[in-house]
Amino acid sequence: MPVTNVAREAGEAPSLAPLIDMLSGDMAGVNATILERMESEVPLIPQLAGHLIASGGKRMRPMMTVAGAMMGSHDAATRAPAILLATAVEFIHSATLLHDDVIDESRLRRGQDTANALWGNDASVLVGDFLFARAFELMVEAGDITVLGRLAAAAAEITEGEIRQMAITGQPDTPVDDYFDVIRGKTAVLFSAAAAAGIEVTGAPAEHVEAMRVYGMELGMAFQIMDDALDYTATAAQMGKNAGDDFIDQKITLPTILAWQDGDAPEREFWQRTLGSADFEEGDLAQAQAILARHDAVNRSVAVAHDHALAAGAALAPFMEEARTAPLARALANAALFAAHRAS
Repeated sequence: MPVTNVAREAGEAPSLAPLIDMLSGDMAGVNATILERMESEVPLIPQLAGHLIASGGKRMRPMMTVAGAMMGSHDAATRAPAILLATAVEFIHSATLLHDDVIDESRLRRGQDTANALWGNDASVLVGDFLFARAFELMVEAGDITVLGRLAAAAAEITEGEIRQMAITGQPDTPVDDYFDVIRGKTAVLFSAAAAAGIEVTGAPAEHVEAMRVYGMELGMAFQIMDDALDYTATAAQMGKNAGDDFIDQKITLPTILAWQDGDAPEREFWQRTLGSADFEEGDLAQAQAILARHDAVNRSVAVAHDHALAAGAALAPFMEEARTAPLARALANAALFAAHRAS
């Protein structure tokens, strides 16, 4: 049976639980290191950083680093540098969230008030900078210059992705390839670099490093496309942020691109008035949802996310040949399907 169909053949929704169970020992080390390394003599830093980091995220990105290391070695001592790298990955991710919430003027993150809503923009940006700096300290301590280069390049690409997103904001006629470039940079590249760094630091062969890199990239694409699709369908409680935020923020995502491409003149005029000109009226979100439903744009986006999830599972084929790594590979494939599983 193909690994990507395990959960579906069993009639069960895909789940992160098997992966979480397998990684629990090493992830406990990551969580302890996160708490230790976000400490500072400046009280506001651990207070603000802790508010975000402890607010209920699944830690999927550092889990990728830990999973990569477990793929590369069964020896805990060999995997030890990956604990530092996984912590660095979480700090990079958290720093970008702090900065993003300032840029987007967001007030809700993971169901809680954002750090900028509580402490202001200046503090959020500066604590984000602190987390970036601490992440690079951790990468240096891990002692692998190749891995350091990989994660440093990913940090730069994340910023490029965010700038690309700014460039297409308010442009409803954006080509779909430009959207894919945005999410590859702002989201998928960190999943990819995290997974590759974890296995690379154990001295695994290049083909195995590449397999984990591709897995992380495909998983990240599925994750972000799904997040963008659900913005128009899920509730605030399900998403941990206000539903429809992307619409109000004039963000161009796959559902709106598909609806624009298939839309008639009045529909395109609606997208231009709202997403293009930020001229919003009462009932516009409901109208946007109706247009998306007319073109089945959300379901089509979910299908694209699912295709990326299947590609992530396929990338793990080299690990199916070994009894030691096959169970973890199956759990990772299931995790990719989970990322593309529609929650509403």
